[in-house]
Amino acid sequence: MSIYEIIGYLGALLIGLTLGVMGGGGSILSVPILAYLFHYDEKTATAYSLFIVGITALAGGVKQLFQGMVSGRLVLMFGLPAVIGVTVIRRFVIPALPEVLFHINGFGFTRRMLIFGLFAILMLMSAYSTLHKTKYKIPPQRKAKPEFHPLIITEGFFTGVFMGLVGAGGGFLIVPALMIIAKLPIKRAIATSLIIIALNSLTGFFIGDFRHLEVNWEFLSTFMIISIVGILLGSYFSKSIKSEKLKKYFGYFILIMALYIFIMELIICPYLNMHH
Repeated sequence: MSIYEIIGYLGALLIGLTLGVMGGGGSILSVPILAYLFHYDEKTATAYSLFIVGITALAGGVKQLFQGMVSGRLVLMFGLPAVIGVTVIRRFVIPALPEVLFHINGFGFTRRMLIFGLFAILMLMSAYSTLHKTKYKIPPQRKAKPEFHPLIITEGFFTGVFMGLVGAGGGFLIVPALMIIAKLPIKRAIATSLIIIALNSLTGFFIGDFRHLEVNWEFLSTFMIISIVGILLGSYFSKSIKSEKLKKYFGYFILIMALYIFIMELIICPYLNMHH
């Protein structure tokens, strides 16, 4: 086992610890870990990430489901369009994308640049939402049922498309949408988003990637077991750790990672390729 793989498995533990302590966010690290430490290409890294995100979200969501915190109505209204979006991307779009998308003055813009460029943007958005407290306040009077709005379907579809392209959960996109558009209280929005993420990610992986990808189940199982150990440890220590402080550090860490991916994929690698 190489030093990179050892660091990668420690990264799997970190994903779990972050999820256990903060209740979310850690899965965004799976794509960089798979790409840079285990050297998977962009198709495989985003596919494996969908599986990892799906299983971890399901592990958190099932508990909330039994506690009656999940809005089944919104899982259908938001989740089904998202499932369509993620499936179309993983089943048809990703396999059809050529290695080089287009050329500008001899410079080739690749599929990897597109996917990792979008992923860097997602990480920047995630870092922003982690470091800034939302100013939006839900009014105290609640309706018995969450409100329906056509925007829920549109937002669901485009969230699915984005998730399919970058292989990440996008909880920070789903939770505000459920709160603002559907007027759902924050705790129920988080619980509902976990089920939506699990549904999207696992559908995208099994209906999309599974058909055209040779999956290394031994590696994925090992990665998941280490992450789950991290979740259990994180949940155990969460009472004694100040999650707000950790959230702040994690937000800065994601920001640094996003800048690293952006510089690496869109500046350094293209420069090296052009001068080879």
